[in-house]
Amino acid sequence: MNTAEKIILFSFLLQGVCCRDFSISLPEKIEALSGSCVIIKCIFEIKDEYDKNLTESAATGLWLKDGDNVNNHLVFNSSRVSPKPNHFHGKITGKLHEKNCTTIFYDVSSNHNGKYYFRIESGALKYTYTKDTGNISTINVIESPSKPTVKLYEEQKEVQDQEEVLERSSVSLRCSAETLCSSPPPTLTWSSTPRIPLSESSRQQELISDLNFTATHRHHRVTFTCTITYQLLDKNKTAQDNITLHVQYAPKISPSSSCNRTDVIVCFCEVDGNPSPELEWHLSGRPVTNSSDTFISEERLGSTGLRSSITLHQSLAHTSLQCVGRNTHGTERKLFQLLPSVSRLNHSSVMTGVAVAAVLVIMFCAVTWICVRKKSMKLMESRREGATRSISTSDAVLHENEEESVYANNVMMSSAGTATENPESLIYSSINFTSESREFGSISSLHADYAVVKHCSGGVAKAENAMGESSRAIEAPVIVSADVVTKQTESKDSEEQLVTDSSQLYARVKRRNP
Repeated sequence: MNTAEKIILFSFLLQGVCCRDFSISLPEKIEALSGSCVIIKCIFEIKDEYDKNLTESAATGLWLKDGDNVNNHLVFNSSRVSPKPNHFHGKITGKLHEKNCTTIFYDVSSNHNGKYYFRIESGALKYTYTKDTGNISTINVIESPSKPTVKLYEEQKEVQDQEEVLERSSVSLRCSAETLCSSPPPTLTWSSTPRIPLSESSRQQELISDLNFTATHRHHRVTFTCTITYQLLDKNKTAQDNITLHVQYAPKISPSSSCNRTDVIVCFCEVDGNPSPELEWHLSGRPVTNSSDTFISEERLGSTGLRSSITLHQSLAHTSLQCVGRNTHGTERKLFQLLPSVSRLNHSSVMTGVAVAAVLVIMFCAVTWICVRKKSMKLMESRREGATRSISTSDAVLHENEEESVYANNVMMSSAGTATENPESLIYSSINFTSESREFGSISSLHADYAVVKHCSGGVAKAENAMGESSRAIEAPVIVSADVVTKQTESKDSEEQLVTDSSQLYARVKRRNP
């Protein structure tokens, strides 16, 4: 600004201060969302002579629509608590005595479309501001909000549309929207397609939202969308803007690249990069092309991908094979294992070891079971032999010590009533008391012993003759019933339980000659 311009400006300001006149400052155009509210920012000026009339208690603000006639075009009066049916609901938020006429209208509809004139009344002060004294405001009611604006910044420098950013660079997306009256105020939100996790460093302040992150190959061709939302009484109204990010990055070889072995070796390699990379195959460190031992084919996968396959003869199985992808931002390599992989060998070794271990465990269990079985059988045989020896010893003692002679004295009665002895009829019998039990603790009593000896008349000779063919010894059962009461015998070394049931003893009666 030169000196002349400064002088003109200073003269104008001085004139405004010294000689004030009626003037007003209003926005020329205002957009309002249907169903929300609208704010008219307003500042006015009056002549010096009316300053004394402009008081807080007496000042009233009026708004006229599409004309300056108070009787025909009045739509708002700040002095009325309840507006008339054809008036707008609102209030003056500014202080009129401070010459601030900022006003808000609620429940905006298409009826609010038009040109607005402000009028001030305060005592003797009554004045309507028209085009001659300043601006008038035009309100335009819209049914949908204006969409926000999204801009891309790389390293804090704005990037024009369709320009690409480099991988690992700092990227910022800024969303801004025009402020429209709304209660509650509108909000800005971010989304992406395809969906990816967004950085937590995004912030929202007023109607400007920044989304900051470091660019990677996963962000390439991702569309970021910024949405502005107005929460109205009947429904929400939204608008959105988006931008698609383009990222340049070095080649990336897919982990699924592998080889198959049949009669020949077939390997494939899939690489992705921006710009689209070139792909080469190296055998033993040297590039290879189509030949009698190798066959190479390629297939483009979109604008950034490439898939290549190579077929090798089995004679080349002992060479090293490498896939190499290149573009202007870098090189990526992948080595293929043509021989049986170490991992497979290790896997086979592990499986063999597991199988051997399982067989050894089974054999150990079998041998252990056999040994335990034999040991238990030997123990049972030993117990049986001990029981047999004990029974044999008991029988021998009983035969030696418990054998008693039973004499049956055959006394013949004569007809005279006198008894006469017949020496030939004397029978000798021996009774062996043999117990079925292995051992007895004590015998309390023998209730009855029965010895039945059949007498054969005619003497011993007749009896022997009657038994001649079978045997000279006649065995007759002698039943001995005994109630055996057992008691427990305690010893220092062992403790045994005695037999508590009743035993049947058998006596063998041997017939002897006198």
